[in-house]
Amino acid sequence: MTSVSKATKNPRSASIHKVLLVILLLNWFVAILKLIYGHITKSQSMAADGFHSFSDGASNIVGLLGIWYASFPKDKEHPYGHKKYETFASIGIALLLFIVCFNIIQESFYRFSNPVLPQIGLASVIVMLVTLAINFFVMKYEYKRGKELKSDILASDSLHTKADIFTSCSVLVAFIFIKAGYPIFDTIFAFVIVLFIGKSAIDILRYSSDVLCDKAVLDAKQIRDIVMAVPGVLRCHEIRTRGREDDIHVDLHVLLADNIPLKDAHQLSSDIEKTIMSKILGVADVVVHLEPISSLKNKS
Repeated sequence: MTSVSKATKNPRSASIHKVLLVILLLNWFVAILKLIYGHITKSQSMAADGFHSFSDGASNIVGLLGIWYASFPKDKEHPYGHKKYETFASIGIALLLFIVCFNIIQESFYRFSNPVLPQIGLASVIVMLVTLAINFFVMKYEYKRGKELKSDILASDSLHTKADIFTSCSVLVAFIFIKAGYPIFDTIFAFVIVLFIGKSAIDILRYSSDVLCDKAVLDAKQIRDIVMAVPGVLRCHEIRTRGREDDIHVDLHVLLADNIPLKDAHQLSSDIEKTIMSKILGVADVVVHLEPISSLKNKS
């Protein structure tokens, strides 16, 4: 069986794909409504919010490609698997957000020098309320499924959608100012939207960089307590962890009695690996370095 066929049969990958497809359709429906009415009413804040929603859909496509490649099994060139491609794809989402920020800022500066009076009516308000409700459902659903499936893509994309909710609220506030006779606030709130979008991009980059730069995932004390409870272990140190929540790699040094037989030492190592994997969800690999207790005395 090829890597591609195995990837498509991965239950986790299939579940994430289904979630992303549903989210993609909803995001593009929301984006089209906002863009159409933003264009009709000449509301920059509404159009900016539409572009934000459209980037949600684009990020879903990036996510689909990332999940597809991340689900490939381990091979000779990738002995640790391909799961970091999912994290790498989430960086693509952040880059899309930065591009959206740039475009909105560029349009805002143009509006300051060339003012436009938005034509806000009841239909515009209804569109914003409907899309706001859809975004709220998408955020809750995607975040919940992201936690259940331990998916970087779904978790980071839910942050994107959360920002979309705040931007939609700011658009509604902008409508109030416009109706009160202050159309300049339409452009000002477009800048506010940029802040929300930029924060989401930074949050995604921060989390993704932690994974790609091998930031510690687990508390060393938690692992030490688990290992020290295994009969035969005298001491545990030099504990290191890295990876993603669903693909954690652990390596550590364990000190045993000097006279323990090699066969028993090997069995103890296997017991430690199984115990850690059973106690901590998401641990995919454990490397145990065995040392005689006398080595500690020699080092001191």
